[in-house]
Amino acid sequence: MLGLTCIDVDGTLVGSSNEVLPQVWDAAERAVAAGMHLCLCSGRPAFGKALEYARRLDPHGWHVFQNGASVVNMETGESMSEGLPHDLLLELVEKSRKLGRILEVYTDSEYAVESTERMAVDHAALLGVPYVQRDPLSLTGQIVRVQWVVPIAETEAVLAESHEGLSLHPAGSPAMPDTMFISVTREGVSKASAVRNVAAKYHLQLSDVMMVGDGENDVSVMNEVGHPVAMGNAVAGALAASRYTVGSVEDAGLVEALDLALKLERTDVLPVG
Repeated sequence: MLGLTCIDVDGTLVGSSNEVLPQVWDAAERAVAAGMHLCLCSGRPAFGKALEYARRLDPHGWHVFQNGASVVNMETGESMSEGLPHDLLLELVEKSRKLGRILEVYTDSEYAVESTERMAVDHAALLGVPYVQRDPLSLTGQIVRVQWVVPIAETEAVLAESHEGLSLHPAGSPAMPDTMFISVTREGVSKASAVRNVAAKYHLQLSDVMMVGDGENDVSVMNEVGHPVAMGNAVAGALAASRYTVGSVEDAGLVEALDLALKLERTDVLPVG
């Protein structure tokens, strides 16, 4: 079997119901019982529902949140998170206030949003946390990323704007089909950079890693691991980057992927130290 399987959340682990199907949990338990590491690899933050998912998948292991900006060990609390430069944060907050556009600002453990628009309130429910209006500059921990929350129709316009020194990671959710979440991290930070670090912690070659995803923000990992898997509902970029395709999230395609990971042969283990 493979040593590590990385699992996206929206469109992969959960569908329009924002809940994990029972048969998916059963497949995850089989994989862990066999000795495989499971790593949540999501654009979501490390709190609310995503934190619950990570703890249930592997309560002792490493998980990737916030498109690679937040990388946390569930058992020890150790972090390999990447901070966002303060000057760039201030520019983005000023821009959001000028444009009246929703901007969410995140640390490893909390977030703040000033907007009271429907999409901001609905996103709090999707994350599994209470909606609270808060000045983003009032957060006291290390800021690891921000996120534009915009209507689908505005996606290309936001992506075309200058974000010098930053990387953008657009992703949608079946639970909010009219909304695009454009995560903004320090330049060079992505799900791929985080998975490289997690694989090294487990002393694994990337050739022995599976990534299961459906979105554009999963492609960076899919291009680097030995076993990229696209969900049946995946966007064109993820399908093109995949080596295998499974059923859609609504049809529990992740079960197929996990069963496949148990059957595939592992090549080698990196030396410790």
